[in-house]
Amino acid sequence: MTQPQGAHLVGSVNFDDAETTIRRAAGILGDRLKRIPDGECGPRFHWIMFQPDVLGQAEGVERVGDEPRMLRMLDARPLRVTDGVDPASIKFPPLGYAAAAEESYAVFRRLRDEGVVPEGTRFQVSLPTPLAVVGAFFPEDQRAAIEPVYRSAMYRELDEILAAIPHEDLAIQWDNAVEFGMIEGVSAKPWWEGDAWEGLAARSAEQADRVPADVEVGFHLCYGDVAEKHFVEPKDAANLVRFANMLVAASTRGIDWIHLPVPIERDDDAYFVPLDGLQIGDAELYLGLVHREDGAEGAQRRIDVARKHVPVFGVATECGIGRAPEGTTDDILRTHAAVAAAW
Repeated sequence: MTQPQGAHLVGSVNFDDAETTIRRAAGILGDRLKRIPDGECGPRFHWIMFQPDVLGQAEGVERVGDEPRMLRMLDARPLRVTDGVDPASIKFPPLGYAAAAEESYAVFRRLRDEGVVPEGTRFQVSLPTPLAVVGAFFPEDQRAAIEPVYRSAMYRELDEILAAIPHEDLAIQWDNAVEFGMIEGVSAKPWWEGDAWEGLAARSAEQADRVPADVEVGFHLCYGDVAEKHFVEPKDAANLVRFANMLVAASTRGIDWIHLPVPIERDDDAYFVPLDGLQIGDAELYLGLVHREDGAEGAQRRIDVARKHVPVFGVATECGIGRAPEGTTDDILRTHAAVAAAW
């Protein structure tokens, strides 16, 4: 039986710098990867948790609480628009994503020129959806007004990335996690009128459509990874499939890949049955069924069940591995290599 086709790195990798991430990924996975991220090192190590420190610098935005809530070097206190300030008047500073992408792309290009990175491999930039940051850090009664302000700031970051990195070298991934907290009823509630699912899919489709056709775009659908635990364990893949189908149908451009998580406990047929209804056109499908705890043997068990419902897919972890225990990253990469074929 053939192996899954290719591997995908979701974004964060537990190394301290982009060069180490790119070298290890290229060295261990090589032609199994179409795209390599920079590992989201530095203040991006915990996904969006560095954004309050950035957004809190804006005039008209204040931190909630008198005492910092430190997460390593980050103050994770939430935010609020100051009383009497019109949210539309707020000007956020650069968010940090474009600057990081430009710096890491220079490393990627040098390593490709040296032959470390295979020709044709793209540089992957992972971005949070604007909804994620707004839903995570601003109070419920301010989200509707601040969302377009933050969305514009994120699109400025995207435009800067598109201007700085050759399109034939670039892949953009939008990370959807807070969306699934909404869907499962465990995080921010929708702040717009109308159907919640349609509002979520329309936002993600708009984000896809902001990426030019000559740049690849993909989506990581996520159930969280704090302390290597989901915020809720999905009953099955039904909500993931529904969202992926709605997103692809709503986008005016083709989606290049979709990533869906698979919990470590789920090697039962019931989890994978909804994949029978997956309708994502020509998009590559990556199933996040690689887990550090049970390695290639566990991944293969889940692969065998998934094959009954989707004949062609690649492999990934269920979320980024930036918060995996120190010293485990190479083995996780080797597990990808053990169970996936080259492109």
